[in-house]
Amino acid sequence: MIKTMEEGFKQLNIPYDKEIENQFIIYRDILKEWNKKINITSIEDNEEIYTKHFIDSVLLLKGLNLSENKKVIDVGTGGGFPGIPLKIVNNNYHLTLLDSLRKRIDFLSEVVEILKLNGVELIHGRAEDFGKDKNYREKYDICVSRAVAPLNVLSEYCIPFVKVGGYFAAYKSTNISREIAESDNAIEKLGGKIKEIKEIQLPGTDILRKIVIVEKLESTNKKYPRKAGKPSKEPLV
Repeated sequence: MIKTMEEGFKQLNIPYDKEIENQFIIYRDILKEWNKKINITSIEDNEEIYTKHFIDSVLLLKGLNLSENKKVIDVGTGGGFPGIPLKIVNNNYHLTLLDSLRKRIDFLSEVVEILKLNGVELIHGRAEDFGKDKNYREKYDICVSRAVAPLNVLSEYCIPFVKVGGYFAAYKSTNISREIAESDNAIEKLGGKIKEIKEIQLPGTDILRKIVIVEKLESTNKKYPRKAGKPSKEPLV
């Protein structure tokens, strides 16, 4: 396990400075304080928080270009991962955080306010509902998600938010060959195609993080996403 954030960032060759470090320390402290009240994460050790939440989140910077003026949505963000760490490192893009639990959104609101993060929108609700909303549907350059769900389910939640030419990036950590095979057809139905699978070693661990990058090739059929609960109960095949 790495001892400091800086060590992990250096291994990944991602820019790091004192201001970024201070932001992450504040974020860590807010996370630990709120975790006493609501269940945000089972990880409470500082080094594990640094590695398994913060550094893990920014691995995406090795796979996608989050340049200025991009619009990014983090679906099922939970404790703000990967969205908030990505925003701390690169504050130049607009970020939307979506979660179905009101208390987590309240937590994230405090994080955003204390860290003075500009261009962050918080949404309390379900992906199936907002994926149909014309204000959010196909409005984003990139959709990211570390949510725990099979790729075919996660794709129905996420791909409708992505504009044609944009990308959906799903964080995975296990052997996903079967999951990929079972998701190809579903992703195609949603207007996407798997472009590549980035494999990146998480510094200080034996975890090989896999980031599935899906390119949006055509507009998603209006019947997707299906009504709330349907994607998880009857996954696309």
